[in-house]
Amino acid sequence: MKFDISKYLILGRENTKNRTVEEVVKSAVEAGFTFIQIRSKEESAVEMIEDCLKVSALLKKMGKSEQVSLVVNDRLDVILAARERGAKIDGIHVGQTDIPVDICRKYLGKDSIIGLSAPTKDLISYVKSYNVKDIDYFGAGPVHETATKPDCGRDETGKVITKPLEELAELAKISPVPVVVGGGVKLKDIKPLKQSGIDGFFVITAITDAQNPYTAAKELCDAWKN
Repeated sequence: MKFDISKYLILGRENTKNRTVEEVVKSAVEAGFTFIQIRSKEESAVEMIEDCLKVSALLKKMGKSEQVSLVVNDRLDVILAARERGAKIDGIHVGQTDIPVDICRKYLGKDSIIGLSAPTKDLISYVKSYNVKDIDYFGAGPVHETATKPDCGRDETGKVITKPLEELAELAKISPVPVVVGGGVKLKDIKPLKQSGIDGFFVITAITDAQNPYTAAKELCDAWKN
């Protein structure tokens, strides 16, 4: 399957500052974002299914269903239920302690997108040691400490281990699948991230916290392009 992870937005209802998920997605897609992940630690399954249906319908209405990929974080049950109700959900994104990727592949099919996230150093080891046949892309980071995923990339003392560009460049060089990087990414980070050789960046608050999500998304897209 074809997909573009260069400009990747993650969001759930808890991130949208009293806007709807589809309103924020519409702004990001209009600005040039190419990949959307529905992620929530607070929504019920019913609420997440509803968001999937609405975002899928929005992308269809915008004529972007084939150009913009829509995946769900962790929730295989939500994906299967949303698909059953007519939503076009392109795949799933999981972490190393979530549902195994081979199980995701079994239930979602060969044409679905499966992304795996982990700290960058862990992914470097993973690429060198494991079969990645069921993985379509890696999500790496964090670039900075981030409030939206406070448990991300901590050592045994609880300190956040952010990722130097050299590590990201190594992962990008050896990975057999595309690599998208995030974790507190801001506009100023885009140029050095692209220069590291990665395939894309992911954001949450850089867009969802913005007073004007479209403007914020357009600035990020332009920075990546230029």
